[in-house]
Amino acid sequence: MQNESTSSLVGEEYEVEVGPVAHGGHCIARTAEGQVLFVRHTLPGEKIVAKVTEGESDSRFLRADAVRIIEASKDRVEAPCPYAGPGKCGGCDWQHAKPGAQRRLKGEVITEQLQRLAGLTPEEAGWDGTVVPAEGDKLPKGEVPAWRTRVQYAIDEDGHAGLRKHRSHDVQPIDHCMIAAPGVSELGIEKREWPTLAAVEAIAATGSHDRQVILTPKPGGRLPLVELDKPVSVLRVEEHDGGVHRVHGRAFVRERADDRTYRVGSGGFWQVHPQAAYTLVKAVMQGLMPRKGETALDLYCGVGLFAGSIAERVGENGAVLGIESGKRAAEDARHNLKDLERVRIEHGKVDQILPRTGITEADLIVLDPPRAGAGKQVVKHLAALGARRIAYVACDPAALARDLAYFRDGGYTVRTLRAFDLFPMTHHVECVAILEPVKKDD
Repeated sequence: MQNESTSSLVGEEYEVEVGPVAHGGHCIARTAEGQVLFVRHTLPGEKIVAKVTEGESDSRFLRADAVRIIEASKDRVEAPCPYAGPGKCGGCDWQHAKPGAQRRLKGEVITEQLQRLAGLTPEEAGWDGTVVPAEGDKLPKGEVPAWRTRVQYAIDEDGHAGLRKHRSHDVQPIDHCMIAAPGVSELGIEKREWPTLAAVEAIAATGSHDRQVILTPKPGGRLPLVELDKPVSVLRVEEHDGGVHRVHGRAFVRERADDRTYRVGSGGFWQVHPQAAYTLVKAVMQGLMPRKGETALDLYCGVGLFAGSIAERVGENGAVLGIESGKRAAEDARHNLKDLERVRIEHGKVDQILPRTGITEADLIVLDPPRAGAGKQVVKHLAALGARRIAYVACDPAALARDLAYFRDGGYTVRTLRAFDLFPMTHHVECVAILEPVKKDD
């Protein structure tokens, strides 16, 4: 219930000068009264008219869109996608910025989060300040990397496929998503009507020609006969339990990384960018430098990507334990690594399973936690294991910075940090930090 002394500011417009980029795909500005605005569709240094989309007169901050550009940044371009802009699709954050500028903005966000949450400068984090584009993503002006191998289409009331608007359940109907990978676009999902469905997720494997759609019916909705432009497996999300079940075709797709094939079932986690798995495995292995006979932990291990790569390198006398909370992903990891007797996969949450294992030491640790990060207790436990190197794969720079501060409290320092632009046009960025114990003074 709204306080009588406050009033909604939604729809109010302010002429403002735009300040620095902030984490989340927006920039910071202030109204003449000093109220903070988080503004999308703008760039640092611009003068704009911002229209409030969320917030009240006593809110700590307001959310807004740049609806008119008075003085444009030199980094501004016309958004290639017709569905990008105020009130439209919320999937992309930086369609209006040059690719090089997008990477600089992401670098500025990482720098700010490291400083604010971990007290680290880029130099202290062993980072050169750059965000590296994925292989093949440097394209001519006006072209957009078609990288997204998994797209979750929402279905509007008329049965048309689209994407959610920013911070909204409303659907923006589309006829083509520019960042969707060719294997997704060629299915032709946007050309068809889906009146009985709430969502259609499309998956195009990079390591094979496997294509899959996961259908979520509306409550009480019937499953349609799926006829798409390419052969595809069909899975269904069950209304009563949310489980994913096979309708026809394979219940999984096959992916490739580091000369191994990985089964990824029921819409399980796999990196979305075609080059991501290769890029991250390479960065993690270069950072850890596994040796024959070493023991390693792969936490939040998914279908076993890093566990497989480490196991190949530590050899028959080494050992790898993977822990994964998703039941199907853990089953897939066991299947994918069944030829490596030195690998064991445990199903459960890391904070619950790890203490039960009785493990008191490890040579190497890799962790790829969800967006919220690993957290203080898990990091404290890991720091006590005395690993000579730890690889932290992070999809959120704020969570990474918080956890790096916890690792510092546990006696670890950042040796190197690398940042990769594996989500072009969005504010997301992937980081790989390599940590090692602080050297004791003689």
